[in-house]
Amino acid sequence: MTLRLAVWSGPRNISTAMMRAWENREDTAVVDEPFYAHYLLETQLDHPAAGEVMRRGELDWRKVVATLLGPAPGERAVWYQKHMTHHMLPHIARDFLSQLVNVFLIRDPREVVSSYAKSRPGAKIEARDIGLPQEASLIEHVRRVTGATPIIIDTGDFLHAPEAHLRAWCDRIGVGFSNRMLQWPPGPRDTDGVWAPHWYEAVWKSTGFEPWQERDLQVAPEHAVVVEQAMPHYHALRAQRLVP
Repeated sequence: MTLRLAVWSGPRNISTAMMRAWENREDTAVVDEPFYAHYLLETQLDHPAAGEVMRRGELDWRKVVATLLGPAPGERAVWYQKHMTHHMLPHIARDFLSQLVNVFLIRDPREVVSSYAKSRPGAKIEARDIGLPQEASLIEHVRRVTGATPIIIDTGDFLHAPEAHLRAWCDRIGVGFSNRMLQWPPGPRDTDGVWAPHWYEAVWKSTGFEPWQERDLQVAPEHAVVVEQAMPHYHALRAQRLVP
């Protein structure tokens, strides 16, 4: 029986490195942001490679859901599904979440905004772009339909102790930890989204999780309101985080 592991986050949240870690297991298949094409179709946002994402991705969210609930690629025991919370637009039904094991990655909004702004210079950034309000809503939905709080991982804490967090995560979902999750070969993967050349440069160079380092938490004045709107969500979710 396949364990479908839906891992949700906003952008710039080590989500791709986390996908690398799980894909490096022998028993795990991955899928990279399957709702992205539909999101771009609906919003018509000017994202890097937007046209190519829509040409090559699935535009019908219902078909995406059917795929996520169907057989895992290669009949693997674990199917790691990487999702962006802001891709879950309001009209997308959420009933399928009850059939997945949901995990949420969070990060200090000051770090997210600073990193996101570097990736999209000149773009106007809103709180919804970094996904925390949507993340809080999705967690509440999962809690309501399952009766339990899903796993929440603060990626800042995670980078202090990747192995301890991965072991605790694996234990919570009932799969064995593998040392293969801590190191992987550099370079692109066939499973990377077509947007990877615009976003995954650091991950392509990586061979493991980057060591934690203290970062400058100052944000540009034009982004201060985004941080102000996102911070209450972050503090509320951080209080529920996984502590190994």
